[in-house]
Amino acid sequence: MSRDGFGQILPTPPVLANRSLPTTDLLPPPAGNRFSGTVNPVPAEVLARSTWQAACPVAAGELRYLTLSFWGFDGRAHTGEMLVNASAANAVVTVFGQLFAAKFPIEEMRVTAPAELTAPPTGDGNNTTAFVCRPARGQANWSAHAYGLAIDVDPFCNPYTKGDLVLPELASAYLDRGNRRPGMITAGDRTVAAFSAIGWTWGGTWTTPKDLMHFSANGR
Repeated sequence: MSRDGFGQILPTPPVLANRSLPTTDLLPPPAGNRFSGTVNPVPAEVLARSTWQAACPVAAGELRYLTLSFWGFDGRAHTGEMLVNASAANAVVTVFGQLFAAKFPIEEMRVTAPAELTAPPTGDGNNTTAFVCRPARGQANWSAHAYGLAIDVDPFCNPYTKGDLVLPELASAYLDRGNRRPGMITAGDRTVAAFSAIGWTWGGTWTTPKDLMHFSANGR
């Protein structure tokens, strides 16, 4: 691990340079390959395996548990899960319905576990997720993720960069945005348009850091 607490930046392994890994099903896939999105209070067992704790800036009752259909890089329809702020839940379902209709590929969509916050970085993560109770990167204040008001989409294909820092650490092959590959988000595409329609902004428009994976309701 480097002095900044992140992993060493290493070249992208050839197998990940054009990332197209299959998705492991955690929930039953959608019937008939049709989009399905559900919004419910967070079940106790889901809350227990999430990063939520009493010190988080939102109460458990302010979050909702979503299940969302998505297309994997394997060309199959899958069902993912996500915790989001109740105020944004229905709008987020609308966004992912549009991404499903566009067949935008997503590798993984699951609730972040507490152990992931302190585990050594693997540098190859690609989980599309929303609520994570953590500070903003490199800061002491809460991230928009800690309120359930931000979503990271295909992080490996859309890395965070600040100076020579790249996150995930093995994703440097995806810094070349001119080399269009599945799962990449670019200015004006259907992903940006879907989030823009619900009033969320894209971290790809930032100067520094540039957070290509990140969409948020509050611009942070």
